Amino acid sequence: MATHVIAASAPTGPGSAAPPTVTVPAPSGAWLALSAAFTDAVTDLTDREDLAVRCAPGLGRGAPGCFLPALATIELDGAHLGQQPGTCDPTRPADRNRYPALWGVLTHEAAHATHTCWTPPAGVSAAAVDAALALEESRIEAAQIRRRPADRRWLRASTIRLVLADYTTPTTPGPSSSHPSGSAVTTPHMAMTPWNAGRAAALLLARTDAGILKDKETASLTAEITTIVGPSRLSALSALWHIAHVTDDDDTETMLDLGRRWCRILGTAPDKPAPPPAPGTPGASGDPSPLAKAIRATLSAVYAATPRPAPTGASGRTGMANPDPAEERRREKQARQEADRAARRVFAPSTQATQPRGRTAITGTRPPRPEEQAAARRLARKLRAASHRDRVTTTRTSPTPPGRLTMRGALAADAQRAAGVTPTAEPFTQAVRRHVPAPPLRLGIACDVSGSMNALAGPVASAAWIMARAAGHLPDALAATVIFGTRVRAVTHPGKTPTDVTEFAAEDSREDFVQGVDALDSTLGLTRTGAGRLLVIVSDGIFRDDQLKEGQKRIDRLTIAGCAVLWLALSGDVTAMNGTHLVTLTDPAAAADAIATAAIHAIRSA
Repeated sequence: MATHVIAASAPTGPGSAAPPTVTVPAPSGAWLALSAAFTDAVTDLTDREDLAVRCAPGLGRGAPGCFLPALATIELDGAHLGQQPGTCDPTRPADRNRYPALWGVLTHEAAHATHTCWTPPAGVSAAAVDAALALEESRIEAAQIRRRPADRRWLRASTIRLVLADYTTPTTPGPSSSHPSGSAVTTPHMAMTPWNAGRAAALLLARTDAGILKDKETASLTAEITTIVGPSRLSALSALWHIAHVTDDDDTETMLDLGRRWCRILGTAPDKPAPPPAPGTPGASGDPSPLAKAIRATLSAVYAATPRPAPTGASGRTGMANPDPAEERRREKQARQEADRAARRVFAPSTQATQPRGRTAITGTRPPRPEEQAAARRLARKLRAASHRDRVTTTRTSPTPPGRLTMRGALAADAQRAAGVTPTAEPFTQAVRRHVPAPPLRLGIACDVSGSMNALAGPVASAAWIMARAAGHLPDALAATVIFGTRVRAVTHPGKTPTDVTEFAAEDSREDFVQGVDALDSTLGLTRTGAGRLLVIVSDGIFRDDQLKEGQKRIDRLTIAGCAVLWLALSGDVTAMNGTHLVTLTDPAAAADAIATAAIHAIRSA
């Protein structure tokens, strides 16, 4: 297994089988400039100021990327960039679409840097440690998208690289490749043993429950693993990775205990190395086994659902992801004009008299229930707490009072005067404390009112009132809700605190998704910085082709601008757009809690 967290500068880690030390030159030239840009960009992924990123072909210690805690360094194998390094600028969000796999690897390693705070025993090669490290892969990704839901798209893009590196020695991708093997997914060599089936479950099925992959993508692998280990053992393993996903970042004891329990379930000695396959086991001789083919099918499904970057032209830049600045400004101006027109149609006062009539109907209003009023008050308290910022302390020095005199500075000033030099020492220090203004909240909710969404109409109407009511208690917070079907109707308006709950029907035969997103974008400023921004989409995602294509463009624009997008659904059979964080509700009444949690994350990430 390729190790992603390396305890020291050596190329091998606990329980790893990394290759021998290979001397790799330090990044230079364009790779050095790209490493500096990655270092600048990784701060947003981790909220750490002390990390350095090194990117060049051959780095990564045998993996596409790795994190070295002792050096506070992330290494990335530049062979996975797929672009000329001199043309890349990862500090621009739009540019990251040109190399989604490598940016996903960086996001994964940033999740390690933020959330892998437990320490496995140094120098120990044991199955229990291997199992704990495998569980750590999905645990840190689950924690990362809880902090930053928009990172899900990048973690999905990196899954193929990371998983194949755990099973095989990855081949070096070509200069234009953004996925393993250029345009296909290779088949790993995998013996049909319970241990290997368990590892596949930890790396792929656990990522499904973490919200990175989708159930339909891992369906064939789930069936194959069930055949090997049995449904009861797979259920027991699933319980362990669910525990891991809520384990604290620094809880070494729990993670190692989960590793030991994992081994006992699979019949493996926890304190000994992972068992090799017995002679004659399918796949042991190197031929692709049914398990390996199921892994390949899962990775191929993920590959098919992952957007590929546009081809690079002669200039080395991607036409769609990194256009000419003038063209980029023209497109942004056009997008804002379209959004403004949609907002005028949906939120203009002249349309209010016709809102309750016609198709896409608002059926009426009702007084809020006591539990809804209580939920609004609770949410307002949570949002205020999330908006709270501690005072920032800044230490200033000066050559004269006021401030506290430091003897070292005073002696340095005396020495400079005795030497006949103009004193430059500043012996007085003063701590200045100031309040950091809390970012305001911008929350938009767009609810699909086609017939298949009827079960969510009542809960979403309740959630919209709760959110709008809570936003009324926060300074500068704005919330708005629209329903989109044959037409787009406003349910709650920004800046207005509703007294009654507005109810609506879900009986339409089509969905105008694009106009609904545009209207919320314009009226709330979802693509403008300076606020915690969240768009909530409640839908099964079954749209017409024009809505899918144009809607994806809207989602891409929002996520690139830093707006988090939450997608709520009632079942796993949903077509969520790329760049959204999918939450499947087992109970429609839980919609308000899911929206509130995402709103709090949006504020904290602003």
